[in-house]
Amino acid sequence: MNTHNRKISVVGLGYVGLPVAVAFGKRDSVIGFDINSIRIDELKIGIERTNEVDAQDLTDTNVLFTCDANELKNADFHIIAVPTPVNSAKQPDLSPVINASKTVGKQLKKGDIVVYESTVYPGATEEECIPVLEQESGLKWLVDFNVGYSPERINPGDKINTFKTITKVVSGDTTETLDIVAAVYESVVTAGVHRATSIKVAEAAKVIENTQRDLNISLMNELALIFDKMDIDTRDVLAAASSKWNFLPFDPGLVGGHCIGVDPYYLTYKASILGYNPQVILSGRGINDSMGSYIATQTVKELIKCGSCVKGSIVTVLGFTFKENVPDIRNTRIIDIVRELKEYGVTVQVFDPMCDIHEIKKEYDIDLFATEADLQSAQAVLFAVPHQYFIDQNWSYMADLLKNKTGSILDVKAKLDRDTVPMGINLWRL
Repeated sequence: MNTHNRKISVVGLGYVGLPVAVAFGKRDSVIGFDINSIRIDELKIGIERTNEVDAQDLTDTNVLFTCDANELKNADFHIIAVPTPVNSAKQPDLSPVINASKTVGKQLKKGDIVVYESTVYPGATEEECIPVLEQESGLKWLVDFNVGYSPERINPGDKINTFKTITKVVSGDTTETLDIVAAVYESVVTAGVHRATSIKVAEAAKVIENTQRDLNISLMNELALIFDKMDIDTRDVLAAASSKWNFLPFDPGLVGGHCIGVDPYYLTYKASILGYNPQVILSGRGINDSMGSYIATQTVKELIKCGSCVKGSIVTVLGFTFKENVPDIRNTRIIDIVRELKEYGVTVQVFDPMCDIHEIKKEYDIDLFATEADLQSAQAVLFAVPHQYFIDQNWSYMADLLKNKTGSILDVKAKLDRDTVPMGINLWRL
């Protein structure tokens, strides 16, 4: 039963917003709003392409899926969960959250509370979003309406650490607002809430969570670059080091997606405005952003080792999403590898059973192969994203993708059994 006496709306029904709306919708009716009419039509008939919500949960929830912003008038607790990417210059693109603020602002009433879950830099809610709410509504902040911030912690593809089972950081513009925001989230989040002392603190907590991960991964990537020159297997080193009780286990690899590869830029952008030039954070970002080019270069070296002419060689790339077992292609760094290989004159063919062919074509101008049967025999296979679909295959699957079952396999995440590599295949691991 609803114990907080609030009518909830969720604005933005993607990887973050939909699980939130469904969780609340299991307790009371919820208004789920998105500007994507195709997305709304699919959700109405039970189609959920992000795979973040089970079909049964989607059926069992009481969410009004709509593109009609007027429906938001029927709610008094609005959760904004839209993407906040970066632009080509690696600067924050707040346009989605600003547009969402305009939409909500037009429907805002006295007594309403607006809670932002979108990742922003510290201060953005008060400096950028609230003025938009005031302008569109004609209402006065702290007099007519209130605002909170509760950073999303959705991990795409993770069925264990979910919206309900991860401690929720909450904040509010007043003590009373904080109490209400906490009560609303406590009604569905079984892990409980952490009350941040201010909206800025909650905003900062979000960006440093992923900045910390980004820096740790960048260290592993730099170590991988060093160990490769020493002819040492990085995974063997990490396995040995992990035997120490306080060693932090992180793996090298490509860093993409909507969080780890993006959030640090929000923090560094704000720091630069305030006159501080971040060094450690941007150094880590530079290393991680360069890994696609490095892997492409290693692929070219493997082609040469196997006696193949680089120009005109065929390389099959397995996986295109930003991480395993999800269809999410936002900010995928596999595109860096593909583009770099093409600059070498390599013919690149991409196969990913998790992806939508049309979406990849529209977003990246990549022609995804529908099935393995459509692929030409390659001189090298780049195992980029370890979807379970690929893991469930065996070495013969990989060998069959190569011309005459010989050539190079580049196992970026080191998921293949190196002790059973077939004859005629060279294995490289990051």
